[in-house]
Amino acid sequence: MSSTAATNPTPPTASTGPGTPREPAPASRPSALDLSRTTATAARALRQLRHDPRTIALMILVPCVMLVLLRYVFDGSPGTFDSIGASLLGIFPLITMFLGTPIATLRERTSGTLERLLAMPLGKGDLIAGYALAFGAIAIVQSALATGLAVWLLGLDVTGSPWLLLLVALLDALLGTALGLFVSAFAASEFQAVQFMPAVIFPQLLLCGLFTPRSDMHPVLEAVSDVLPMSYAVDAMNEVLRHTDTTATFVRDVLIVAGSALLVLGLGAATLRRRTQ
Repeated sequence: MSSTAATNPTPPTASTGPGTPREPAPASRPSALDLSRTTATAARALRQLRHDPRTIALMILVPCVMLVLLRYVFDGSPGTFDSIGASLLGIFPLITMFLGTPIATLRERTSGTLERLLAMPLGKGDLIAGYALAFGAIAIVQSALATGLAVWLLGLDVTGSPWLLLLVALLDALLGTALGLFVSAFAASEFQAVQFMPAVIFPQLLLCGLFTPRSDMHPVLEAVSDVLPMSYAVDAMNEVLRHTDTTATFVRDVLIVAGSALLVLGLGAATLRRRTQ
């Protein structure tokens, strides 16, 4: 009996005695992205937003109000509204989504909900992608309302297709969502999230070519503007404003804006924290 036991040892069990610490079971790592987990997260985020009408109003109605205000500021010179209205049609959604997204995310973290979610088999990529889907749905509504208002009610005169304006406005809103999710990882409160606006949005606003052509800037500032995504959003809007057909420059600008949004979403997933320190 003893020789048999010696030659055929049984595998060790998880617990070898009362004094031996038990090895923790290895945690199952969720895959980078899972469609069911991502859509469930998006549905949950939309249910949360439904109970926050102020945030919804901020993200959907404020760009429309700003466009109406801008139109009648230049009531005596409609050409001015035509020249800058298309650019601002892309900038306003980016700014409002940037403001609304980190506020909603920080509420999840400060309430402890985010920590409980990440304790479940839910990856950071699923969480970020779910929030991007939820706010992307709002961005579609926002961009459609703002574009329709500018073109068909406020008389914005564009040479190209209004559908291309809508595409760029939507991509700009998604870029604002991605930037908002990214900066929320570095903010400890909603107030700090708003404070990121001067650091992230204002430099892009000044250097995007809205106030003066980028080619007329100091060479250093022009080089900086070449790596800022808002510059390409404004360039894409101007392409639609001036050309009847889809140009190669427009395609390049749209791809850069979309790629920037995806890149920032990836950075947001990498830097996401469970809770505010």
